[in-house]
Amino acid sequence: MSKPELRLIGEDGNVFFILGKAVREAKRAGWSKEKIKAFQEEAMSGDYDHVLQLCMEHFEVV
Repeated sequence: MSKPELRLIGEDGNVFFILGKAVREAKRAGWSKEKIKAFQEEAMSGDYDHVLQLCMEHFEVV
């Protein structure tokens, strides 16, 4: 299963912007509401670096 693309180069580095963009791309990729909710909860359980690591796990970050 390929990961959806998440383009962050040249974008706002704010963690809330990153999460919002990740959720939009997840919806576009057809993730279930449950999977998106789990991703958001996991992302919010850590710091900024945790969010970036989680994005790299679930998306093809460019």
